Amino acid sequence: MNNDKNKQQQITIDLSEEMAEGTYANLAIIAHSHAEFVIDFVRTMPNIPKAKVKSRIILTPSHAKRLLAALNDNIKKYESQYGKIDMGQSGGGTMQFPPLNFTPTAKA
Repeated sequence: MNNDKNKQQQITIDLSEEMAEGTYANLAIIAHSHAEFVIDFVRTMPNIPKAKVKSRIILTPSHAKRLLAALNDNIKKYESQYGKIDMGQSGGGTMQFPPLNFTPTAKA
């Protein structure tokens, strides 16, 4: 057997200082077409009726499904280490969504 064929390709990922700081978002809006998934990460603030998209990620359907699998795997690992994630505001288990008046304002 040829060992070169058995080796996985390795890539080097460069993470700039600015990107390493990250961007906080507390809302994700997901849309899709037949060819892509678009995830807009938004930061909302209490009592402020307007919010800005902080980051937009565009994925192919297969990459979106891989992201879902990776998130599921990481959530299981997180919960086994730290306990179940409470999705409710007051422990009731009901997810609360802010009212949205989402109107894209991007210009081509």
